[in-house]
Amino acid sequence: MRDADPPETPQPRTNSYLMGHEAAEKDYLTAWDSGRLAHAWLICGPRGIGKATLAYRMARYALARGSGDQNSMDMFGAPATPTSLAMSAEEPVFRRVAAGGHGDFRIVERGWSDSKQTKRKTVIGVDEVREIGAFMSMTPAEGGWRAVIIDAADEMNSNAANAVLKVLEEPPRRALLFLVAHNPDRLLPTIRSRCRRLDLRPLTQAQVTALMGRYSPDIKPADVTALAILADGSIGRAMELAEEGGVTLFRDLMTLLTDAPKLNILRLHALSDKALKGDAFRTLTGLLSWWLARITTEGARGGLESLKEIVPGERDLARKLLGAATPAAWADVWDKIGHLQRRTDAVNLDRKRSLMLMLMAVENAALTGRAA
Repeated sequence: MRDADPPETPQPRTNSYLMGHEAAEKDYLTAWDSGRLAHAWLICGPRGIGKATLAYRMARYALARGSGDQNSMDMFGAPATPTSLAMSAEEPVFRRVAAGGHGDFRIVERGWSDSKQTKRKTVIGVDEVREIGAFMSMTPAEGGWRAVIIDAADEMNSNAANAVLKVLEEPPRRALLFLVAHNPDRLLPTIRSRCRRLDLRPLTQAQVTALMGRYSPDIKPADVTALAILADGSIGRAMELAEEGGVTLFRDLMTLLTDAPKLNILRLHALSDKALKGDAFRTLTGLLSWWLARITTEGARGGLESLKEIVPGERDLARKLLGAATPAAWADVWDKIGHLQRRTDAVNLDRKRSLMLMLMAVENAALTGRAA
């Protein structure tokens, strides 16, 4: 199923490289140098673009500078002002944070739902955040700052969120809280209002391509280009798709849809059979939903000339489908696909049947001009 050997996804705590968020780093450094550093930072943006990696860089910088490490001098003997949060992976602070052994640092994530630590809970509960206030109020063990990262803050349940709010209402001295959020609107307004906010933009296609070359250089250039488009600015998503065989699945999906308005029954069953293997159902349905949203959006903007083809003939296929039904009809199909995705996951419906129902909804719209 995989398009190539699976890439080694860098974990934020061990990743020393970040691309595309230089402006956010500059904002943090400017605040640091001004002496008016916010006690809490809300780092927002889509999944997989480097938010947690940035949070670790910000935390490591505070831990290193606050303890006197990395305070280099300029040519006149005055303290030098760094222009980046970059830190070598060989630095003691980097290695200790990566290993979870720094006395002034904590990471809060979703806990494990099983004893073998193979599956995480769906939310961050109050147990995971209960000790944040006490930890941040303690005198820093190394005389500098204390730092806590919550990844991701929008995954907290209400009790956990209220516990964090209490910390924000009375922020401890020389303590920094970094909240990573994929969807900040899910956070309490009172939490958002007490944080300095950094909104990170999706990466460009060129940046995703460059990062794929860095992290997984063995993937074929044509597949890298396809992954960079499919990922919509997320290097994390690009690497997930590479491991899940996303490019091959997308090409199979386009081959099937090319037969619209009447789908080839043998191809329909063959593709649906793939939904039974590993994460293929989630990948396939995600790609189908993403592609319908993509062509509908592009069509609403006045045409498909700017649509970057992932496979030859994709633009012609998009024109054919958009000509067969209204944007409202395709929006209804997209909504039905999302509903089937959620129900299949929630109550463990048959994945092959669910995928066939989604594809038949596309076929029906192409045949009749409206959603089923």
